[in-house]
Amino acid sequence: MNNIPVILIVEDENGISNFISAILTSNNYHVIKCQNGKDAVTMAGSYCPDLVLLDLGLPDMDGLEVLSGIRKWSDMPIIVVTARGNEIEKVKALDLGADDYVTKPFGTLELLARIRTAIRHKQKSYNPLETDKIRIGGLVIDIVKRTVTMDGEVVHLTPIEYKILLMLAKNAGKVITLDSICKEIWGPYTNELNALRVNMANIRRKIEANPAEPKYILTEVGVGYRMAEDA
Repeated sequence: MNNIPVILIVEDENGISNFISAILTSNNYHVIKCQNGKDAVTMAGSYCPDLVLLDLGLPDMDGLEVLSGIRKWSDMPIIVVTARGNEIEKVKALDLGADDYVTKPFGTLELLARIRTAIRHKQKSYNPLETDKIRIGGLVIDIVKRTVTMDGEVVHLTPIEYKILLMLAKNAGKVITLDSICKEIWGPYTNELNALRVNMANIRRKIEANPAEPKYILTEVGVGYRMAEDA
């Protein structure tokens, strides 16, 4: 069992918890479960799971508090699984450090894909000492030379466009909120949403075969952007 990923399910509804557990077990994951926030924090520390599936509507405390508590000491992948579909809740969860979110009801294949992505992203987290290039499909970013090519052709980006693209590429597969991008690019005390949208449109025009149907930079409506892991 040493090489089997361990997943902590934090869910107070037995039917949903057992359903997710059955899916994960049949796909070669080792499952541990709890039903409240206090136990979730304790078990996350005791078992150090490879990933946490976290419901927000817990009986003793809000799931966002659990997320915030774990993030104070660990960067373990956390996927929020919630019935709260509004964009404000999603943005809060992502800004507090969630790696992804899945809205109930969800499809089995979607959940498994999100889990694989989150675990894979953690395993190959960008380290500038280990690699000087990021490759996603035909897109290649040379971090040392600060150059970008698409299918071997040089892509000419402005400094801002390059910083945005690099930020998304370093976090491929993960949703990055609009606010997080703005703070990273323009600083913590600015609100540059319009500038971000303009720059994103320019980036897509330069790297996407069809900017109207992007396959590299995907939009999470009202929340942020996600760079595809494979394109």
